[in-house]
Amino acid sequence: MSTKPDKDPRIMVEDDRTGMDPVTLERAIYDHLFYTCAKDEHSATAHDLLTAVSHAVRDRLVHRWIRTQSSYYAHDVKRTHYLSAEYLLGRALANNLINLGMYENTRKVLARHNVDLADLLELEPDPGLGNGGLGRLAACFLDSMATLGLPAIGYGIRYEFGIFEQLIQDGWQIERRDPWLQIGSPWELPRLEYTIAVNFYGRVEQHVDERGRLCHDWVDTQQVLGIPYDLPIAGYGNNTVNTLRLWSARATRQFNLAVFNAGDFRRAVEEKTISEAISKVLYPADHTPEGKELRLRQQYFFVACSIHDIVRRYKKVHDNFDQFADKVAIQLNDTHPAISVAELMRVLVDVEKLPWEKAWELTVAATAYTNHTLLPEALERWPVPMFERLLPRHLQLIYEINQRTLRQVHIASPNDNALLQRVSIIEEGPEKQVRMAHLATIGSHSINGVAALHSELVKTKLLPDFARLYPNRFNNKTNGVTPRRWILQANPLLAAAISKRVGTNWPAQLDSVKILAGLDKDPAFIEEIRVIKQAAKERLARLVAKRCDVILDPQALFDVQVKRIHEYKRQLLNVLHAISRYLEIKRNPNCDLLPRAILFAGKAAPGYAVAKLHIKLINDVAAIINTDPAMKGRLAMAFIPNYSVSAAEIIIPGADLSEQISTAGMEASGTGNMKFAMNGALTIGTLDGANIEIREHVGHDNFFLFGLTEAEVSATKHQGYSPMEYIQASPKLKEALDYLDSGFFSPDDASRYHGLVKGLREHDPYLLCADFDDYLRAQAEVDLLYRQPNEWARKAVHNIAKMGFFSSDRSIREYADEIWGVRSLDIELPSKA
Repeated sequence: MSTKPDKDPRIMVEDDRTGMDPVTLERAIYDHLFYTCAKDEHSATAHDLLTAVSHAVRDRLVHRWIRTQSSYYAHDVKRTHYLSAEYLLGRALANNLINLGMYENTRKVLARHNVDLADLLELEPDPGLGNGGLGRLAACFLDSMATLGLPAIGYGIRYEFGIFEQLIQDGWQIERRDPWLQIGSPWELPRLEYTIAVNFYGRVEQHVDERGRLCHDWVDTQQVLGIPYDLPIAGYGNNTVNTLRLWSARATRQFNLAVFNAGDFRRAVEEKTISEAISKVLYPADHTPEGKELRLRQQYFFVACSIHDIVRRYKKVHDNFDQFADKVAIQLNDTHPAISVAELMRVLVDVEKLPWEKAWELTVAATAYTNHTLLPEALERWPVPMFERLLPRHLQLIYEINQRTLRQVHIASPNDNALLQRVSIIEEGPEKQVRMAHLATIGSHSINGVAALHSELVKTKLLPDFARLYPNRFNNKTNGVTPRRWILQANPLLAAAISKRVGTNWPAQLDSVKILAGLDKDPAFIEEIRVIKQAAKERLARLVAKRCDVILDPQALFDVQVKRIHEYKRQLLNVLHAISRYLEIKRNPNCDLLPRAILFAGKAAPGYAVAKLHIKLINDVAAIINTDPAMKGRLAMAFIPNYSVSAAEIIIPGADLSEQISTAGMEASGTGNMKFAMNGALTIGTLDGANIEIREHVGHDNFFLFGLTEAEVSATKHQGYSPMEYIQASPKLKEALDYLDSGFFSPDDASRYHGLVKGLREHDPYLLCADFDDYLRAQAEVDLLYRQPNEWARKAVHNIAKMGFFSSDRSIREYADEIWGVRSLDIELPSKA
């Protein structure tokens, strides 16, 4: 630490320990190899070197981190507190090197020691703290908050195993625990001093205090400790380092020695096992009462820890709560943290002794809710008896919130009992349920969807009564993704080509890439884009060969659908197209069909049997296609196992065609659609989620549109949808279904897909049959255009150039300006002079 006598010695500056020049960096890396890993160059493993480099980079983050946090306190800024059950962060080292501007120097330093930085980066495990788009969006948002210099902190759970590792055995998904922490993480710092005791179960006692107020005491509870682990989130090109605080569950009593000595070894560690199950696994299966209760315990655990931390931090510089909503913004990322409305009320009313009216005013003013789904089954509901047993005081508070809300509704709409039932937080039925989306909506000053269509459907279909009750609360914030990870890190050749044309500021100002649209007829630029795409395809082909043992021709069109496996996302529609294409070649070997490689990736929830059957189907069809000599050089198909952020960084740049084919009105937004487009893939898709806005920005001519609109989907269902009418009218669809039903693609079990085909013929809730022929029509347009390589590349350029709107920086600016009221703060590091 370098200081001058007249300077505050607590203020760190960049000195010989944390300098960014190659000489200092090299010494730092090998100091860590020696002192942190206790190795020299001769005994060090590749993992030791990864650890040393990571710690050297962390050193350079730490004093920016400390400076950032001290600046927030010094200026008493308003902060955003982002609560999310998922953070799909991806690997940290490359991202931190890029955001700190250290990537090239580190590469050169390691090269002098015959170490390839790219090889080293591949050794870092992906933190499996998210399931899909929700968690990846949260990670992009953290990146943007730091890049924009916004005072913010993320809160979540430090899952010990996180999302499962996906294996494919005999075509079926097999889940295996993913011990991402097995070798430790150099990025996390435990903050034991901020450990929090979280209560469960027990009962509520009432008493009147000395001032005549009715008080509630939650007593006889079981406690679990919440231990915070902090991860630094570095902004790009600035000195801001924000915090992601993840909570790990620990038992209050780790080991009962008396019980152990009595010979009951299992019961001696029972409390530890039960308590720590809370942070073991992301989304435990909830098809049993025990699984449901564990999920609710998870959600309350991380919310209680986070609310406690928020209040603690506020009270460090304020002696009353008058400014609470002026200094605290709480964003609920979907309904998982919705219990925070009741928890904040509990803390303000029971602990801080605020009057109910004041506490409610502050809670609503501080809290905002983002809805991420239109699917009713995804809007969480908890059985009242379970809720009452686990969180008795919170159920009382929810009943009070509900009663006061219903009274207001009754006054506004007298005697409308149906309305009261619809807006009630408590859903009546054989078993009463607590509706968490209703709690979040009533307890927030802002409710937003994540794409223009989605936000409109939230108002008109999902929560129409609330939209009428609270019209000023509803708004749209279209999602975005960070260009730092999804172009600069994932596609360095494309990043270099962009920088050569528009300068080097575009990663923080993605709008500037619109200049590229003027180069759509520049032969040199078009050729460069084609070469870059070809290199990315060759890299993707190597990944497929390694993971799937399938050899792809990089000259073929790479047709890619990667996302969570779900019926509404319609991987099945894509498979039916692949079957139809296969049968066309078999029927007419001389047909002039464009060579294609159809690629899938994604995980199915462990308890989602239909989705897992779809994975088996993809692999069954791929097995037939890839072993048929008639398909060689014409059609290939593969399911890439264990989709992750690091896999996406290879898959997305290598895609020619992006499949965004969900049933219109089902997808909230999507973010994969944005990542593909900004890497030069053309989209085939429906008018669903953010597809609509992407199409508007890139141009209708640069997007392959098909399918019913949301309004047409609704009308078709309302009129009485009959999928057999569409099947009979479509020879290719009928043929594909007949082959599937016959057992041709499952010779080991001819009946495997009978139920699937029967469901399509009789029900087809996601309207695959209605959209099939139009999907084939759009795919024929894809074939035609891909035969014109310069025209295809020209349209790819338009996709890249028009994606500025879909930067998560734009999304976060809108949240900050229109919901949070949070302002950027420049973090300055003191100079050595």
